[in-house]
Amino acid sequence: MPGSPWSSLGTIRVRLIAALAAALLPVLILGALQSAIGFQREGRELRQNLGFAAERSAATARARMEGADVLLQTLAPGAVGFQCQKRLEQVTARIPGYLNLIRFDRQGRVVCAAGGVPADLARAERPWFRQLAEGGAISITRDPGSTYAEEPAILTAARATGTDGAFDGAFAAVIALSSLQPQVSDPSLPKGAEVGLVEKTGRYITFTDAGAFPRLPEDWRAKVEARGTLVWYGQDGKGRRRVYSAAPVVGDEVYVVLSAASPGILSWARLNPLTGIVFPLLTFLLALIAVLAVTERVVVRWIVYLQRIAALYARGRLSVRPVQAEQMPGEIRDLAETLEDMADAIVGRDASLRDSLAQKDALMREIHHRVKNNLQVISSLLNMQQRSLVDPAARSAMSDTRQRITALALIYRALYQGPDLKRVDLRPFLEELTAQLVNGELSQGLTVRTELKVDPLVIDPDRLAPLALFAVEAITNAQKHAFAARGGVLRLNFTVRGEEAELEISDDGEVEESALVSTGVGRTLMTAFARQLRGRAELVRNAAGGVTARLIFPTPAADRATMASRGNQAAA
Repeated sequence: MPGSPWSSLGTIRVRLIAALAAALLPVLILGALQSAIGFQREGRELRQNLGFAAERSAATARARMEGADVLLQTLAPGAVGFQCQKRLEQVTARIPGYLNLIRFDRQGRVVCAAGGVPADLARAERPWFRQLAEGGAISITRDPGSTYAEEPAILTAARATGTDGAFDGAFAAVIALSSLQPQVSDPSLPKGAEVGLVEKTGRYITFTDAGAFPRLPEDWRAKVEARGTLVWYGQDGKGRRRVYSAAPVVGDEVYVVLSAASPGILSWARLNPLTGIVFPLLTFLLALIAVLAVTERVVVRWIVYLQRIAALYARGRLSVRPVQAEQMPGEIRDLAETLEDMADAIVGRDASLRDSLAQKDALMREIHHRVKNNLQVISSLLNMQQRSLVDPAARSAMSDTRQRITALALIYRALYQGPDLKRVDLRPFLEELTAQLVNGELSQGLTVRTELKVDPLVIDPDRLAPLALFAVEAITNAQKHAFAARGGVLRLNFTVRGEEAELEISDDGEVEESALVSTGVGRTLMTAFARQLRGRAELVRNAAGGVTARLIFPTPAADRATMASRGNQAAA
C-alpha cells in the first residue's frame, strides 16, 4: 500500500543496496582503506575547486558589471527629455542591485537621475569622467569622488555621444557591491562554502559568516596579482581548519574571498598488490553479476522507456505522458513525474514566449507608426513654410527636403503595415513612392505618365532608406529639368541580375549636357547613397534624349556572402 513502511522496501535504492551488500561484504575493510585515500584526494580537489570557484565567481561579477555597459547604451537615448526620471526609476526598481541610474552632461552636471545624486563640482575632472571624455567606452570605479549610495557600491559609466559623434557626457549606473557577491546556494561552490567581499586594504566589505573569515595573509594582494587567484589554509574564528581562495572582482580595488571547511588529511600505508588488484577484481566480478541481474529488470527497462518518452518530447510531442509510471520503482517514478512536469512547463513557457513575441511585434509596429506620423507632421510643417516663401530657389529646396522626408515616412509605414518588421517588399514600395512624388506635381497642371517594371526583391530597412532617397533625387531632378514645361513619361525599372540589382529612372525630356556633369546637392546625395549601398551611381543620356539615373548595388544575399568571406579571411 502506498505510504506504508513496506512500500519503501520496493524502491530501487533498497534493492541495489541489498545486492551490492551481499557482493561487497568481504571487502569492507578494503573500502575503509580506500576511503582514507579518498580523503586525501578530496582535500586536493577541494583546494582546486575552491580556487576555480573564486575565479568563476569573480568572472560572473565582472560579467555583470560589463553587462551594465549594454544596459547603459540601451537606455541612453531615453535618459533625457520628458519623464526621463520616471523611466530610470522604473528600470532601477526592476533590476536587483542597481541603486541609481544617472545621466551627466559633458560638464559633469546631472541631466536626469533615478534618485538623489551628491553634489560634486569637480566631477568633470574625476579620473573616471576624464577617461570617458578622452574616448573610453566604459569606466568602472570604486572611488568616484563622492558617495553615490548609502551602502558599499561601484559606479559603472558609459560614454555618451551627440549626433556628431562628439563627447556628450556620461550615463552611469550605481551597483551595490552586495549584488556582486556570489550566493552560497550556487551549485558551483563547494558544500558549506561562505562568501565575502574585501577591499584592497584587507577590510571586509560584506560576508555571509563573519566567523568564517580571519585576517588575510600579509602578501595576499601581491600573490593574487601574480597568479590571478590565491588559495591558502587557515583557521576561522572558532579554530576550525578551513581553506580559502581569493580573486579580483573590480580591478585591484575589490576581491571575492571564498571559505570552505577543510577535510582531515590522513596518511595510510600503501596496499599490497594482492589487496590492491586481485581481491578488488574478484569483488568487481561478483558485484557486476549481482547488479546486472537486478538492474536489468528493475532499472534498465524503465530507463529505456523514459528515453523513448524523452525522445518524443525532443521532437515536440509534448502531449505524450508516461502512462506506465505506476509500475516503476519509486525513484524512477519520480523521474517520470519530473519529465511530465517538464513537458507541462515547456508548453506553458512556449505559450508565454509566443505572447511576448506578439507584444514585442505590436510595440515595434506602434513605434514605426509613431515615427511615420512624426515625419508626416514635419512634412506638413515644411509644406506650410514652403507656401509662405516667395524665393523660387528656397521653395524648390524646401520641396526637395519635404519629398525626402515623405520617402522616409513611407519606409516606416511599409514596416508597420507589412507582415515582417525587418523586411519590405520592394515592388509595392517603389510603386507607391513613385505615385506620391508624381501626384505632387499634378496640382501644377503637368501630365506625367509613369511606366514601372520592378522585379521582386525583399530588402531590409538599412538598404531601403538609401535606395528610396536615391529614387527621390532622381525623380525630383526629372520633374525639375525634364517635365517642368510640358510633362512627359517617367520610366522606373528595377532589375535583379544574380548578385547585383539595378535601379533605372529615365525621362524623355530635353536637358543640356551640363546637367549630366552637375555637382549640385542632388548629384552629391545620389553618389553618397550609392556608396552607402556599396554600389555605384551614374547619370547618362538615353535614346529618348532625356536622362537616365542608374544605381547598381549588390543584392542583400550577395552582400552578406561578401561580408562573411571577409570575416573568414580576417580570421585566417
